[in-house]
Amino acid sequence: MNKRIMTLMAALVMVLLMVFTTALAVDDTPSDSAGYYYVYTENGKGLNVRATPGGEVVGSLKYGTKIYCYYRDGGNGWAMIDYTYNMPGVGKGTYACFISSRYLRSSKPPAKPDGATPTPAAQTDPEAELNAEFRSARKVDPFVVTVRPSRASGWVNLRWAPSKQTEVMATYKANEKLLVIQELKNWYQVEDQDTGNVGFISKQFVVK
Repeated sequence: MNKRIMTLMAALVMVLLMVFTTALAVDDTPSDSAGYYYVYTENGKGLNVRATPGGEVVGSLKYGTKIYCYYRDGGNGWAMIDYTYNMPGVGKGTYACFISSRYLRSSKPPAKPDGATPTPAAQTDPEAELNAEFRSARKVDPFVVTVRPSRASGWVNLRWAPSKQTEVMATYKANEKLLVIQELKNWYQVEDQDTGNVGFISKQFVVK
């Protein structure tokens, strides 16, 4: 037998049974009231739509979706809805399905919850970061780099160790030259041949 016909027959049987059932209609308490309702879930996730009460899942409805409900039953916990009522090009009464009645609200629910408790941003361990940079160091044939600040009028810091947390030894303006004597992952160890200063400068602010 065609699944659609079976679904409609099951729906008809349920409606006939519900005719003899009395339920109180108080605010958002499941009731026998037909009309528009909204999908509401505590975690903000979607709600399964089933072919029969507790049966095969045929789709889902997003949190806050407005849906037409033919009948809500507070006794067995299911509601018969028109799944395609608001879908473009589909008319009322074309697809009767079932959803859990407890997740329907007569008024529009609040904004969808995030669904997860935010966790604090991971904290960087300055000492571990510094050690990792030192371990990445490798010798190179000395070469000259040119200072390139992020702004033409700015400057770049020369630090005594490869970390932005360490002391600044000197500053350099755009186009000044430094001699690279060792390369690290994110830094160069450089020498200022005019002053004899040796320190570290971030790779992102120099060009070869």
